[in-house]
Amino acid sequence: MSAQSTPIHIHPLEALKKNPFVLAPMAGITDHAFRSFMRKLDASVVVTELVSATGIEYKSERTLALMSYEESQRPIGIQLFGEDPEIIAKAAKVAEEHGADFVDLNFGCPVPKVVKKGAGSAMMKDLDLMRKVLASTVKAVKIPVTIKIRTGWEQNSRNALDVCNLAYDEGITWVAIHGRTRAAGYAGLADWDFITDVKAKTKIPVLGNGDILTPQKAVSRLKDSGCDGVLIGRGALKNPLIFADALSLWKGQPLRDDLKRNYAGIFRDLSEAIKAQSSEHITQIQLKKFASWFSTGYPGASAFRKSIFQLKNNDEVLSCALEFFDSIGDIDQEDTSHEEFLMGGHG
Repeated sequence: MSAQSTPIHIHPLEALKKNPFVLAPMAGITDHAFRSFMRKLDASVVVTELVSATGIEYKSERTLALMSYEESQRPIGIQLFGEDPEIIAKAAKVAEEHGADFVDLNFGCPVPKVVKKGAGSAMMKDLDLMRKVLASTVKAVKIPVTIKIRTGWEQNSRNALDVCNLAYDEGITWVAIHGRTRAAGYAGLADWDFITDVKAKTKIPVLGNGDILTPQKAVSRLKDSGCDGVLIGRGALKNPLIFADALSLWKGQPLRDDLKRNYAGIFRDLSEAIKAQSSEHITQIQLKKFASWFSTGYPGASAFRKSIFQLKNNDEVLSCALEFFDSIGDIDQEDTSHEEFLMGGHG
């Protein structure tokens, strides 16, 4: 962190009023470099990857490194997961001392290694424990506390409205709802009708999340649902300009001329951000991942992905990527929303 000794906090709700398009936290993806990159491309509030409260308790260097950020990312939230109210509250205090603008508690992660301990979306099966976690965390810090949930554990027990009302009673700032159950994982479609219904029935600010893959969809989901904001995750991996374009559409303004759809230049900016924060090995992994994601929907993308993963040298990887993105020119990206999207991030 390059934070000041006395950070100038930006309240996340105030940021939403100016820009309601939030970068969804994704493990292994929304790291320090990617958050800085997306802020320059008009993402509003940004949140760290999943950070283990237990890892903070044991002062794990790897865990603490996940909380790294820079001032340009504000408002920045640190997302915590865990199952012990006391340990989560202590971790929230560490996040506050670290200079975060808010703490985000994850009750939505569906992966087995998280839920088997009672954390992530498993917490939606135990609202008494969730209440204890919320109460202890809010009491521990002065900065806002938000939460991210799913619609429920499974289809016949969708209790997001109960969670929202509980969160409101405990002083939570907002609830972000991913429109699938834990049982669904990332299969099927996000249920935005359900999100809309919950938003209409609760007093707490609600952010919607799920299947927002175009700037047009981001704006329509925001308006149709009545939500206070929307989270965009996988859509930003296919189109890094989704936030800039959604913001322009929302404001009724022309798309940003300064970007000029220069994907080679945009990818070069991302590569510089990654290199500034990562080892040579991690840089290569990240460059290959993002180049593959960004190429989705363009002619020759399949052959490009196959070739770039054969390369062993970072300069060769960057050169190959820049050559491909230069070749795109003004070609429109094909809609691939009907295809399964390969990614490892969860949040």
